[in-house]
Amino acid sequence: MSNELFIAGSLEEIIEANPEKTFLSADGLEGAVIGYKGERLVYSVAKCIEILMADMSREDALEYFDFNTRDAYVGEQTPIWMEDL
Repeated sequence: MSNELFIAGSLEEIIEANPEKTFLSADGLEGAVIGYKGERLVYSVAKCIEILMADMSREDALEYFDFNTRDAYVGEQTPIWMEDL
């Protein structure tokens, strides 16, 4: 597995450029994908929160993300959650 982090414009671009790889995406957060490392997608935490805030308050979005998304382990393809500076 590659240790390099690749930045990309969208999940569709990543899948199109890597047809041999299988990526596991977080439902509803496809718009927050910013890249990949090996077969793990990299998400922008700020973009994830922004997407969740379409249906809930910021406080609820942060709580939901931390409890239901960030802390979920789904095996070797568990996404990488990148904090924005």
